[in-house]
Amino acid sequence: MMVLHIAGRELRSLFLSPLAWAVLAVMLLIHAYLFLSQIEQYLVIQPQLALIEGAPGVTEVVVSPLFGSAAVVLLLVVPLLTMRLISEERRSGTLSLLLSAPVSMWEIVIGKYLGIVAFLFILPAMLGLMSLSLLAGGSLDFGLLAAGLLGLALMLAAFAAVGLFMSTLTIYPTVAAVSTFGVLLLLWIIDWAGGTTGEDGSGSALAYFSMMHHFQVLLRGVFDTADIAWFLLFIVTFLVLSILRLEADRLP
Repeated sequence: MMVLHIAGRELRSLFLSPLAWAVLAVMLLIHAYLFLSQIEQYLVIQPQLALIEGAPGVTEVVVSPLFGSAAVVLLLVVPLLTMRLISEERRSGTLSLLLSAPVSMWEIVIGKYLGIVAFLFILPAMLGLMSLSLLAGGSLDFGLLAAGLLGLALMLAAFAAVGLFMSTLTIYPTVAAVSTFGVLLLLWIIDWAGGTTGEDGSGSALAYFSMMHHFQVLLRGVFDTADIAWFLLFIVTFLVLSILRLEADRLP
């Protein structure tokens, strides 16, 4: 199947890229440090928590803040990995060859998207293993852990969809990276412009468009189908926009 072939080709090119390996190594080092810092903080406050009925456990104190920090770091990192998806092909002239090949536009877009997402999902997998290592000294709230991992995975997939679309608009990877970061940052903080009536921002009309709002709901362990559907609709929208943009290049 051409989708899997293109995805495999994209994934191989990422594993052969020094930039991708450098970014992945830096991310893992940063999150390992954050993980150990959260554990140290938990050990400091553990005696006080033992005196409180219904006190938060290690999952709330260590794992959830770790996932929240990971989303912020990925906001900065994902544009660096997605900036070359289409723009590099356009600049090198290989895009015209790809467009003239007997392959549909949706296969090109979905294949490249699956390749970058497969690479990006290495980080949630590593964070999940870090979290499971806490079982050696205590217990975990697996529902909260699963919700946090799902939220992080959906966030990553949404980031990649935006990065892919922005990469279709220019021949300059740097411009694609900066544009992707700008769009993601706007969608991350958009609800800050409106007043909120609740701690989760549910009273703000702009909260519906905010990535942070939907991510935080999952980070609290709430499996709300509306938030999951928002991410899926968001991803599909930007993939469709990418397909339409490349279709415009194929038309004479």
